[in-house]
Amino acid sequence: MAELVGIDTKRLLAVLDNWKREGKLRRIGSIVDHLKMGLSGGAMIAWRVEPERIEQVGTTLAGFKEISHAYERKTAENWPYNLYTMVHGVDIQEVEQIVKRMSRACKVSDYRILITQKELKKIPPTYVTGLSAENIKEEG
Repeated sequence: MAELVGIDTKRLLAVLDNWKREGKLRRIGSIVDHLKMGLSGGAMIAWRVEPERIEQVGTTLAGFKEISHAYERKTAENWPYNLYTMVHGVDIQEVEQIVKRMSRACKVSDYRILITQKELKKIPPTYVTGLSAENIKEEG
């Protein structure tokens, strides 16, 4: 990032640290293209978890390095699943093995594996507008 805006890394980190202290910045994250990293197996796992265990189970599942997303959702009349995780692996067989480990770890056996068939859209989210090299250089 520093190179992109034409300043050294130390200066960029100082600007970001200042923005964090001022409340302008909450966090910085990276967006990883799992396909470019060799993780072509992917599936959304829908878990049926007792409401009183949702926080504990969600925390356990989110702790797996193969998980990129973990969400609680409302159930529907014919769909009782309330916790969702996105699992990435080298192939679907590896994903299935990961899900079995996850199931044992959180002691939830009622789940559905929704295998990704085709990625139809994937673009990184845009959270910051008006950010430019000039803004950062002025702050630094």
